[in-house]
Amino acid sequence: MSGLIRSHVDEGVLRVVISHPSRFNAMDRAMWRCLRETFTAVQGHGELLAVVIEGEGAHFCAGGDISEYPQFRFDEAALRSFHEEDVWRALQAVIDCDLPVVAAIAGNCMGAGVEIASCCDIRLASEGARFGAPIARLGFPMAPREAQLVARAVGELTAREMLLSAAVLTAAEMKSRGFLNRVVPEDDLAPELGRMLEGMRSLSPMAARLNKQTLRSLAAGQPASALVATAYGYAGAREHREGIMAFLEKRPAVFV
Repeated sequence: MSGLIRSHVDEGVLRVVISHPSRFNAMDRAMWRCLRETFTAVQGHGELLAVVIEGEGAHFCAGGDISEYPQFRFDEAALRSFHEEDVWRALQAVIDCDLPVVAAIAGNCMGAGVEIASCCDIRLASEGARFGAPIARLGFPMAPREAQLVARAVGELTAREMLLSAAVLTAAEMKSRGFLNRVVPEDDLAPELGRMLEGMRSLSPMAARLNKQTLRSLAAGQPASALVATAYGYAGAREHREGIMAFLEKRPAVFV
């Protein structure tokens, strides 16, 4: 049975749910394509403040759906198409999102789950979450673009440990290595996420978009000097003026 990428808007936040419970939310090809479509559509939605990616039930995402692998993994052209068209285009769509993207991680976060989480801006996890990419047990490496993404997010030493020794790491270990922002008790993940989103609702959506664009350009290797020519175009924007004047007038800013 195929999985789904479900999404709905909740008080200005798009909740994106990885749903394939019978396989611990493993990603199949259709789900990768739907993830790309979901995030491509987000770019044109002016009323949203943030996006949350989470798994259905007790797990975030246990990797790829291995049951469908014999359909395409044993042919070079088909395998390249899967990774470069289905997987990477979906991950790139998440990376390209101009809204803050928060991962709420519980249970298994393996392989594809680590890749999806690596695209997010902020990562929260419950204490019982587990992280890894033990695909060497299946006889294949991580695709180049995906490996670069993961190595940047988890750190090169951790990426090597995951890929070369099939290490599975705890949430506490991943926080100590800089991959996770916060680790909370199992029952506190949803409340902690709610508190974070509530705080974000008081912030400038324009500032978030511009920060995302700047950080994305810098991560892609553009020098900061190349961004200066267009960096200050927000000077006359309503949100800019509202934020400054609200502070001076000692009142809450109304950005939206």
